[in-house]
Order: sequence, then structure tokens, then C-alpha cells
Amino acid sequence: MTRVALADDQALVRDGLRAILELAEIDVIGEAATGAEAVALVRSEVPDVILMDIRMPEMDGIEATRRISLSGASTRVLVLTTFDLDRFVYEAMVAGASGFLLKDAGREQMIAAVRIVAGGEQLVAPAIARRLIERFTRRPPPHAALPDRLRELSPRELEVMRLVARGLSNDEIAERLEIGRATVKTHVSRVMSKLEARDRVQLVVQAYESGFVAAGEED
Repeated sequence: MTRVALADDQALVRDGLRAILELAEIDVIGEAATGAEAVALVRSEVPDVILMDIRMPEMDGIEATRRISLSGASTRVLVLTTFDLDRFVYEAMVAGASGFLLKDAGREQMIAAVRIVAGGEQLVAPAIARRLIERFTRRPPPHAALPDRLRELSPRELEVMRLVARGLSNDEIAERLEIGRATVKTHVSRVMSKLEARDRVQLVVQAYESGFVAAGEED
């Protein structure tokens, strides 16, 4: 069973989230009202996913996400926000969040989001991810040399990374490259390992920030 923690400074919001998740037989193992409490909760309980509000007292959700990511915990952070396509969402992604969801999302969307993130998949819609990254990253000039961190990747791994950054799913990448889905999954795992990326969201961030993929570039 998926184990989830809730971090939001409003008890009413936490109560609503708990009710939604428990009806879907998702185990809510703890709650936090501040960012500091969220970090401590992850340290002690190591949930599969923590639903993280951005604006909380003592320590905001972005800093809490950063500390959870740096701790090496396996917990994935799903950011809950009322802010659509702004710097808070991008900062959370760079801090290590595995995706974000607006607080007014429907019940089914909320449940699906938790399960997607728990399974290690990318939650942020490709178009949204690209708009966020293109808006807030500073990229090297065109034709800049391949960054050192990417030089360890094979030509096929670079090709797969480019397609991941463009928002293609494993099935779509397999079809595009005419290889098996299992092979794509292996390539993605190797790329994440070599780049020390927690998940596909972090691969997208690295692809844009390094200049490997440029804004407006065609597939």
C-alpha cells in the first residue's frame, strides 16, 4: 500500500486530503503543519510520497523539499499549490519535487497524482514543464560545448534524454526510436543514475539548464 504524508499549515486542508486518500485505500501515515515538521516526518517515517504545500510557517515547502531531497530519502515530493506557472513551482522542481498539483484538482486527479509520483513517473505535464523551465532557466549560448556532466552519456542515452525533456513517454520514445519499451526504461534509468537525477522531472530540468535542449527546439 502506498504510504503518504501531508504537509499543509491548514488543518482543514489536511483533513480533506486525508479523507480523499483514505477512501482510495492510500495509507496516510502522518501530518505536518510546518516545513520543519515535514522534514522531521520524512526522516522518521519515510513515506513513499509527501504532499507539500509551498507556503508554510517556520520553513516554506520549497526549503523543506530541498532538505528532503538532499537527505537522500526515497520519499518523493508532490507539491500542492494555488500558484499556476510561477516561480514557486519552478523553484520547487529544482529543489527536488517530483511534480506539482493545483489544490483545486479533483478527487480522481489527486489520487492519480499520488500513485503516479509514488511509481516514479513524471507528473508535470510536458507543456507546463517546458514553459516553466524556458521561462526561468538561464541557458548557455547556442552551440555551446556539451556540459561535462552529459559527456558520460552514450549517443543513445543522449537521444533518450532529449526525448524525455521533450515530454515523450517511454512508449512514445520506444516508437520514435524503434526499440522496446523495456530498453527505453533501462536507458532512462541509466541516464538518471549517471546524472544523479531523482526522476524524470529532474532530467528535464538538467536538459534545459545545461543548454542540451533549447527553448523552441523542434523534436
